[in-house]
Order: sequence, then structure tokens, then C-alpha cells
Amino acid sequence: MFLSATQIFAQSAKFTAAMTAAVQQLNEAKTTEAMIAVEAKFERIADAEKTEWLPYYYAGTLKTRLSMQHAGGDPDKLADDAALLAAKADSLSPKNSEVYCLKSMVATSKLLVDPQSRWMQYGAESNKMLEMAKKYDSTNPRPFVLQSIGIKNMPEAFGGGCEKAKPIAERAAKLLAAFKPKSEISPIWGKEIVDGILQDCK
Repeated sequence: MFLSATQIFAQSAKFTAAMTAAVQQLNEAKTTEAMIAVEAKFERIADAEKTEWLPYYYAGTLKTRLSMQHAGGDPDKLADDAALLAAKADSLSPKNSEVYCLKSMVATSKLLVDPQSRWMQYGAESNKMLEMAKKYDSTNPRPFVLQSIGIKNMPEAFGGGCEKAKPIAERAAKLLAAFKPKSEISPIWGKEIVDGILQDCK
């Protein structure tokens, strides 16, 4: 059975409306409970659509945030769940810079569960994913946002700190200013993080 153009448009409009509401809810989510609720909403949208990468991406991003904050469950399990969501997004949209940013965040969240024993494995994995994100879209600010916050939070003895982070944050700020999202539900985050780094690293 072939879907008519009208049916396809109606499905697309329904998806966009659901995603727009969920992204708005994400932007307003400040508590663990609110983040868990909107993450579940993105997973429901993903289950309903199955061919769209964005709901898997947003659900995975929220799982990594919860893991990093040690909120909403076991951080290792949350990171593993995020990895599965990232894999689904990747299968639907290969070589997608935003998805590789998510993969980098997954590696970072695994690292943060036990930094001393996991630094070598997951630090390298996170950096590799960021380099691939840059390769797939050199205009995407988010790989540079993630790189700058990672370097700022790293001890100076290991090559981190403000001096190293600031030029990367400045580059991210320029890319953010020029960035044009593909749609109203595309990822646009990063400005608050970069503004905070540049404020701290004056």
C-alpha cells in the first residue's frame, strides 16, 4: 500500500509538532524528574516514527546528561542506554556530525563513572568521536563546544585549563553565531556553555 502525499505530509506535520513540543520541554527541564519525563517522550516519538534520527539523538543526549549528573539511575546503565540510542541514530543518519557529538558524550559519561581507571579508554574514544564530528561537518559548533568544556575541566598537568580551552571556546562562539539550523527541531545548544567558559577564562 502506497501512502498518498497528503498522508505523508500529515505524518510529517504530526512528527514536527510532537518534536517541537518535546524540544521546548527539554529547554525548560531543570530537574531530574523533568529530564526523565522528556527523555521518555523522545523515546515514545522514536518508537512511533522509527525512521527519524532526531528523537533518538535527543533521548541519548538526555541519558548522557543524567549519567554525568549521577541522577535518575545507575550512571553506567544510563550511559549504556545512551550508547544504544546513539547507535540507532547513527544507523538512520550515518556520518552525522551531531550524532558523533552524542557518541563523544556517551564516552565521556562512561569515563566519568570511574575516571581513574577509565581515562585511557574513554578519553581517547571521546576525542576520536569529536574529530569525526568535525570531519563530517566543519561548520558544526558543537564538537568545539564539547572539546572546550572537556579541556577546561581537565587538570592543567594533563594539558587542560583555561589557557588551552579559551581559543577553542572562541572558535565555538564564532561557529555558533554563524550556525543555521536545518529546521526548528535541529540541535542548537552550546551558547550557554561557551559563554560560561569565556566568562571563567577572561
